[in-house]
Amino acid sequence: MITATIFLRLATTGMLLGATTCGQPVTESSKPAAKADTVAVKKEDAPAKIVTAADRTEAYIDQLKGKNVGMLINQTSIIGTNGKLTVDSLLKRGINVKKIFGPEHGFRGNAANGAKVGDEVDPSTGLPVVSLYGKHYKPTADDLKGINIMVFDIQDVGARFYTYISTLHYLMEACAENNIPLMVLDRPNPNGFVIDGPIMEPAYKSFVGMHPIPISHGMTMAEYAQMINGEKWLNNGVQCDLKIVKMEGYTHQSDYTLPVHPSPNLNTQQSILLYASTCLFEGTTFSLGRGTPFPFQVAGHPLLKGKFDFSFTPVSIPGVSDNPPQKGNTCYGIDLRNYNASVFKKTGKLNLNWLIDMYKAFPDKTKFFNAYFLKLVGTKVLQQQIAAGKTEDEIRATWEPGLSKFKQVRSKYLLYP
Repeated sequence: MITATIFLRLATTGMLLGATTCGQPVTESSKPAAKADTVAVKKEDAPAKIVTAADRTEAYIDQLKGKNVGMLINQTSIIGTNGKLTVDSLLKRGINVKKIFGPEHGFRGNAANGAKVGDEVDPSTGLPVVSLYGKHYKPTADDLKGINIMVFDIQDVGARFYTYISTLHYLMEACAENNIPLMVLDRPNPNGFVIDGPIMEPAYKSFVGMHPIPISHGMTMAEYAQMINGEKWLNNGVQCDLKIVKMEGYTHQSDYTLPVHPSPNLNTQQSILLYASTCLFEGTTFSLGRGTPFPFQVAGHPLLKGKFDFSFTPVSIPGVSDNPPQKGNTCYGIDLRNYNASVFKKTGKLNLNWLIDMYKAFPDKTKFFNAYFLKLVGTKVLQQQIAAGKTEDEIRATWEPGLSKFKQVRSKYLLYP
C-alpha cells in the first residue's frame, strides 16, 4: 500500500501513473528523512530572469533561413512557456528542418537508461529521427548528407557521466569532419556552482566519461562545446565550426528549476541537485531508487536491515526502470528527499560521505563495488581510498592540483559570470 506521503509526492511529481501501473508496492518507514543542513539565507534583490538561447529566436533564426537544418534535440528542447519543442517552433516559422537526431533516452525522452533506441519517423512532424544511442553514437556522413547546418539544443545537468555531453562531442566531431557548422542553443546548468571530483584518467575513458574533467564541471553546454574545441579533444584535433547562441540573465550561481525532466529518472529538482553525488551508487551493489518514485534521492541495500530504519522496495516501471538494481527486494538505507540541497551551492562540493558511510555499514566489503564504479569516477584511486578508510576531506585533498588546473582551463571558455 502506498502511504499518503508517497501518494502526494507522486501526484506532485507526475510519477503516479508510472509507479502504480506495475502493481507492486513501494514502501517506506516512518522514520524522518535525513536532517537538512543549515544554510543561512541572505535577502537579496530578485535575480534576473533567465532567457534560454532557444527563446531568443530572433538572435539566430536568420542563420537558419534558406538552409537544410538538422537538429539534435529531445523533450527538453522547448521554447516559450507552453512547452512547444524548438523544432515545432522553427517549422512554423518556415525553417527547413530536414532531420532530427536523438540522444540517450530518445528524441521524446521516454526510453529507460541504457536502453538502445532505434531510428524512427516522428509521427508529429513526419521527420526522420536518427538515434545516436542505438547502432552508433556518432552521426555518419550518410546521416548528415544534405544538411547545411546542425542545431544542438538539449538540457544538461552538469555531471561528467550524464551522456548528453558525450553525444555533443560526437556531433561536433562529425560536423567538423563533414564541414557542417554547429549552432549550440545554450541552456542553464542547474549545478553550475559545483566544480568538484577527481579528474578522469585516460585509461577509464568511456561514453560516461570522455574528457579529463571532474565529476561536476560547472559549465553550460555552449561553454563545454568551446572547451572540447579549444582543448582539441576531437579526433585528430579537428575543429568544429561553432555558432554559439547565449542565454540572457544566467550566471553560474543562478538557481534554475528545470521545466522538463531531462531523463526519466531525474524526475524532480531534488534528484537533479543530488545526482552527481548519489549517482556514484550506480557503481555499487546498492539501489539508488531506480524503480521507485524517488530515484537518486535514496540509497539502500537488503543487507542493511537492522542498521537503518528507512526502507523502500524497487519495482519494475516499464520505460523508466525496467529491471532496476535490487528489484523486488526491500532495501534499507538513507532518505535524502528532504535533504537541503542548497548546501551544494554554498560549498560548491559533492557529498562523498553518503558513499563512505554505506561502505562502512555494508557487511561484505568485497561485494560493495562493481566494475562500473571505475568508469563513473574515472580513476581507480577513489575506490582504494574508501576501502582504506580515508575521510572525505582526506580524499578531496588528493584531487589537487588537478581540480585547480581544470578550473584554470575552464575559465578560458566561460560565457557567463
